[in-house]
Amino acid sequence: MSAVLLFASIKAVGLVVLTFWSHTQEKSALHLLSRRWDSLWYARVAEHGYGFTLTAPDGRELSSMAFFPLVPWLERAVSITGLTFGHAGLLISAMASVVAALGLFHLGRHVHSPQAGTLLVCLWASLPVSIVQSMAYSESLFVALAAWSLYFLMQDRWVAAAALACAAGLTRPVGVAIGIAMCTHALTRLRHSDNRACILASCALSLSGTAAYVLWVGSQLGTFLGYLDVQAAWGNGFDAGYSFARFLGEFISPSPILTAVLLLAIIALTVIPHVMMRLRGYPPGLIAYSAVVTAMAMGASGYFGSKPRLLIPAFPLLLLVAITLQRSAKPYLWIAPLVMTSALYGALWLNGSGPP
Repeated sequence: MSAVLLFASIKAVGLVVLTFWSHTQEKSALHLLSRRWDSLWYARVAEHGYGFTLTAPDGRELSSMAFFPLVPWLERAVSITGLTFGHAGLLISAMASVVAALGLFHLGRHVHSPQAGTLLVCLWASLPVSIVQSMAYSESLFVALAAWSLYFLMQDRWVAAAALACAAGLTRPVGVAIGIAMCTHALTRLRHSDNRACILASCALSLSGTAAYVLWVGSQLGTFLGYLDVQAAWGNGFDAGYSFARFLGEFISPSPILTAVLLLAIIALTVIPHVMMRLRGYPPGLIAYSAVVTAMAMGASGYFGSKPRLLIPAFPLLLLVAITLQRSAKPYLWIAPLVMTSALYGALWLNGSGPP
């Protein structure tokens, strides 16, 4: 319970700073949280369904099918209370963020200790772009589903883990990471288990959410991998970090050698933390989940300002930091400056031109 209270306090600080900053800019914090960027697309799908496209200035056709359906489904369900779709999204995100915090605490406690779990929650809540956790976005819902799915998986509660993984797969494309985590965990259990059929069925179910939506988009567009075409129109793809390295290199020099060095650095930053996890005895499934999420975020070729947001689900990386902080005499003293930095950055970011 203390972890959840700390989480709520950190979120409250961020919202107070955002409200004050937005007022000085003559903007509405509520509007910024519920009706900007992706939240508008989710609300549009909730109200009208799929099929909407927007022509970008460069001629690209941006389709609403880029957005997975669970958030719009929930927004439509909550809207029967009289809330607008955007405000319904805020309520969903707020509730999901608390569930996510509780799941992260239990996961950290299971892997290491209760204090590590509490510090994990605090670190996740005070990420630089953690204001997204309070927006009508899908990050909080996804992390809630992912954290609890992985927690159940670590306890070999296969059906519960698979059901949540399936739901996560209907929330964001990175939901496939939980399915891969389940398959990885299954490899360590199958040889000595008498319940192999349940384990294999759970692995299939865990991947079915993502697969079902991708196949549905393909059927609507008349091409098997039509979802990849939709993402390509949005400028999203996967090139193992090459575009990101080139983007960073252009700030210094467009040299191909520098691009290669930066690409190797990105790969190293993706690999080294997971080697550390392995050396410290983290569960293989948790390592697999983190590796896939991190690789998909760092290797994506889309809008580079979104990479910190794409790393929000990579919470096992923060567990490394939490365990390190736990060894200090006063670990929570390190959290306070992070909270204020996050609050100020979030207010500046959300009042800027974005998108996050």
